[in-house]
Amino acid sequence: MDSAILSQDPPAAEAPGGEGSGQYLTFSVAGQMYGIGILAIKEIIQYGNVSAVPMMPDFIRGVINLRGAVVPVLDLAARFHGTPATLGRRSCVVVVELSEDEQDQDIGVLVDSVSAVLEISANDIESPPAFGTGIRNDFIAGMGKVDGRFVILLDPERVLHSQDLAASAA
Repeated sequence: MDSAILSQDPPAAEAPGGEGSGQYLTFSVAGQMYGIGILAIKEIIQYGNVSAVPMMPDFIRGVINLRGAVVPVLDLAARFHGTPATLGRRSCVVVVELSEDEQDQDIGVLVDSVSAVLEISANDIESPPAFGTGIRNDFIAGMGKVDGRFVILLDPERVLHSQDLAASAA
């Protein structure tokens, strides 16, 4: 798979209870479907050339060189479930752009496969349940209902927050 830059033109993803609809990139991790608002997605690249960094927690796969920038790669399967992802031919890195302390930070997220960009109406997004998702409740922005099933909509600012990652590493 070649590097594919996603358009930044679609409408912003809405938080639960917002008006209108939002677009979400959906992907699979450990058999579960997740989504992140499309405006946070910078690009999707093939998994490869990840350089390990000593003394990092298991959920940090290492770093990649993305056009001269060092980008950390986070294994969501290991972060959420404690078991590193098994690499397959559809494994890829979703590069998410975060704004932290008024600076943009790119973080790569290792996923099993990317599914599609879905438009989810605000009426089809429920608040996260108190239990039963298998991941921390504060990581979830909402539960999107798509074709009779749920997609866990992640809050990338919480899942990928560098201070939280550093605390987890300690």
